[in-house]
Amino acid sequence: MTFLRAFTARGRVFLCVGAVIVAGALAVGERDLVRVGVLVTVLPLLSALSVLGAPRLVTHDRELTPARVPVGGDARVVIRVANTGSVLPASGVLVDDALPHTLGGPPRFALGRLRRGETRELRYRVRSQVRGRFPVGPLTLTFRDPLGCAQVERRLGSGVSLLVTPTVVALDGLPRGGSADEGSSRTPSMARSGEDDTLPREFRHGDDLRRVHWRSTARHGELMVRREERRWREHSSVLLDVRACAHGGGGPDSSLETAVSAAASVAVHLLGTGQELRLLAGETEVGAVGRAEGVLDALAVVRPVPSPTLHGAVERLCRASASGRGVVVAVLGALQAAEADALAEVGRADARTRVAVLCRPTVWPAPASARQARDRLAGAGWLVVEIDSVEDLAAAWRALPPGAGRREGPR
Repeated sequence: MTFLRAFTARGRVFLCVGAVIVAGALAVGERDLVRVGVLVTVLPLLSALSVLGAPRLVTHDRELTPARVPVGGDARVVIRVANTGSVLPASGVLVDDALPHTLGGPPRFALGRLRRGETRELRYRVRSQVRGRFPVGPLTLTFRDPLGCAQVERRLGSGVSLLVTPTVVALDGLPRGGSADEGSSRTPSMARSGEDDTLPREFRHGDDLRRVHWRSTARHGELMVRREERRWREHSSVLLDVRACAHGGGGPDSSLETAVSAAASVAVHLLGTGQELRLLAGETEVGAVGRAEGVLDALAVVRPVPSPTLHGAVERLCRASASGRGVVVAVLGALQAAEADALAEVGRADARTRVAVLCRPTVWPAPASARQARDRLAGAGWLVVEIDSVEDLAAAWRALPPGAGRREGPR
C-alpha cells in the first residue's frame, strides 16, 4: 500500500497509459508499440523506487534560540538537514516545519537535490504577539522524483516548544505596607542552613565551637550551641483575576492579557525589592515564584477559567496574608457588588497596604458597577488604579503615595 500511495496523479496516468498501450499492442501484434508501453509503465515504477529509499537516508537536528522570549520577542530556528547516504542523492526535497499561525504559519524550503553526505542549514525567525507555550515542529520532508511521478513524505522528530512570557513594565517605588503597630507581625523565614529556633540545642559533630552557648552549657551539663539566627522577610500577596466572565476584548488587547502583564510586572517588582511572594491566579496558587523567571514562566500559560465568582479566590487571598511591610495587590476584571465587599475586608484588620488594579475593557454587569466597585474599595482603604494597557501601569504605580492605603484596624 505504501508503494501505491507513492504515485502522484501524473504517475498513475503514466501507469494507466502504459498498461493500455501494452494491452493494445499485444492485441494487434505490434512489438515496437509494446516496447513503448513497457517504457511508459516502467518510468513511474523506477521513480517510486528512487524516492522510497531516500527518507531513510535523510536526518536532521534543530536549534531554537532562545527557547523563552517575551511577547513580541524574536526567536531563531536553525534546522540542519543532512543526507547520510553514501551512494544516492535525494532529489526534489521540500522541507516544511510545523508552526501554529500565532508564530506566523509554517515555513517551506525547497532544497532541490541533496547530494550524498551533504548538509544544508535552514534558518528562520518566529515571533508571537500573545503569550503561551507554542510547538515548533515537527519537520516534514517531501521527496519527489524529477519527472513528478512519485512523492513520499516523512515526518522527522517531535519538535520543541517556545515559551512566550507576558509583557513586563518596570515599576518604581513600593507602597509602604505594615501593620498598625509597624512591624510587630513580621513573619520570620528559616535560614537556609537548617531549621531555626531561639533556643540553644545540643552540640553535634561538626558544629563550630564559636557557636557554643556557655550559659546553657553550664545549666545542662553538656555542650549547647546557638541555632542559626532568624532572617526576617517581608511577605506580599498578588491576586490575578482570571475569570473569563470578568474580562472583555480579544487577543493581545483583551483585558485578561492586560491583567496578566500587570500581575507579572507587580510580582517581578516585589521580588526585586526582596519580598517573599504568594501569587494567586484565581483560586490556584502559582508555584515557583521565588524568582522572576518562575513568575513569568507560570503566568505565560495561565488560561481563563469558567468560574462565575471571585469569592473562592478572595478566601485564598485572605489566607495568603502579607506581613511586615508587605503589600496586597489585586489585579481585577469586572466585579459584582458582593465581590467588591469581600475584597474590601481583605487585610483591613491589620491595616496592610492594599492596591487594586482595575483592567479595562471589562464586562461590568451595569454601567454604574465600575464606579461603585471603585468607591467601595477606596472607601475601605484600597489604593485603586485603572489602566487600559500594561504601559499605563508604570505611571499609575509611581503615583501611589508611600504609606497610603492603610487604615486603622478595628478598635
